[in-house]
Amino acid sequence: MLTKLLIGLLIVISFSIILSIPSHAWLTYHKPEFKGQVINAETKQPIDGAVVVAVYNKATMGVGAGSMSSVINIRETLTDKDGMFRIPSYTTLIQPFSWEISASFIIFKPGYGTFPKQHKYPPGLSLPDQEIFFSAGVGAERSLKAYVGWRYEDKILKTGIVELPKLKTWIERIESHESAYIDGDIPDSKIPKFRLILKEEDNYLKPMYRFDRKKLNIPVGEFPK
Repeated sequence: MLTKLLIGLLIVISFSIILSIPSHAWLTYHKPEFKGQVINAETKQPIDGAVVVAVYNKATMGVGAGSMSSVINIRETLTDKDGMFRIPSYTTLIQPFSWEISASFIIFKPGYGTFPKQHKYPPGLSLPDQEIFFSAGVGAERSLKAYVGWRYEDKILKTGIVELPKLKTWIERIESHESAYIDGDIPDSKIPKFRLILKEEDNYLKPMYRFDRKKLNIPVGEFPK
């Protein structure tokens, strides 16, 4: 009797989750085109050759009322001489009991702060608002929730424009390299540009790894004593 009640309860919970999922997200996974421009935070000049990665995430119903997130696909591109990038829209089918959730993004260029950890603009955005930020066009004005102080506030932002600071010390550069991380077991073949740039930066920084980090708050190019 108890087993039947538990099964019935799980069925009710499962259907509740299914009904709460937007109909457009059921079985069909779609993300719009993402566009942006990456510029130097100080000079406002374009940054070319920055690798931009879009990670397409989904959620899958777990045991009971829980769910698990995972990567369904990943795409990358490089900024051009004007700092511009474009990632085409993406549509696919997903299995039952799965639904789309917000995409996430990484922008990395050796010698600059990494998005979304060390950038100067935009202010901190939630994943849903990051997706809006990169799909609303470059330079359009939108009201988005930005993390200011200790809370999210509505801010009018110019979408698509990302400002990265030029890094000056070894420790800043090491921390930027460490923050360019993608969760999940992603094959190198899916993101060859990203892996290559990370490897080149790792080789450049390798001589510094043997020093105490407290000694690395010195300008890049100087050798720790």
